[in-house]
Amino acid sequence: MFEGSGRLAARGTQRPVALITGASSGIGTAVAEQLAAEGSWRLLLNGRDEERLGDVAVRTRGTALPADVTDPQARARLAREAQAHGGRVDALVAGAGIGWAGPFSAQSAESIDRLLAVNLSAVVHLVRLLLPGMIARRRGRIVLIGSMAGSVGVRGEAVYAATKGGLMAFADSLRYELSSTGVRVSIVLPGAVDTPFFGRRGAPYHRSRPRPVPASQVAVAVRRALVHGRPDAYVPGWLGVPARLHGAAPGVFRSLAQRFG
Repeated sequence: MFEGSGRLAARGTQRPVALITGASSGIGTAVAEQLAAEGSWRLLLNGRDEERLGDVAVRTRGTALPADVTDPQARARLAREAQAHGGRVDALVAGAGIGWAGPFSAQSAESIDRLLAVNLSAVVHLVRLLLPGMIARRRGRIVLIGSMAGSVGVRGEAVYAATKGGLMAFADSLRYELSSTGVRVSIVLPGAVDTPFFGRRGAPYHRSRPRPVPASQVAVAVRRALVHGRPDAYVPGWLGVPARLHGAAPGVFRSLAQRFG
């Protein structure tokens, strides 16, 4: 287990470099603010909205690297620029993500493709671009932003849940593969988060539980994953209970989920 962000930097002599995608809003912004408050990280911030990203970069003393991570050329350029600006990338926080809610039969093909591209494909490809450098240095952190929906499935969010479930399997598989390399892979699994996400997904959040948590609470979990390399973290922590029930007694869980939604 690594203790302290300085352990990620070469010989502990420089501040470690963290690339945060989705940094122009929501969880990504909160992570940037959390790490900036520590003062021990060099921040590279990615997002599509250049104006908002620039504002976040000013507040957090980070470097703005605007790019659409779903575009292969832009994604490759982002990886090159990140490694050029920082000299290396010690940590990746894959915070870019979108949602969609409603009956699967009513979802458009374009929306399905966009969800898969942003939430899953872009993440996998960006990790592939940055991972060789981490392996070569025998140190690094990859923190993926998953969702409780990917752990247990959620009514009305079939494709979104599939993308987040894919991230969980990707994180597990990669963790086994990298176990002897010094690179740690973590996934943070929030429930509902109080961000503009719900307004953009096309349907408001209506469940009584879990209540949305502030993005800053997720950012704290991301920071712990970066520092300690823990494999997974549910936010809030009690969400790990239904996740474990789903794994241990899936039939019971599904009956309860069908009844209580």
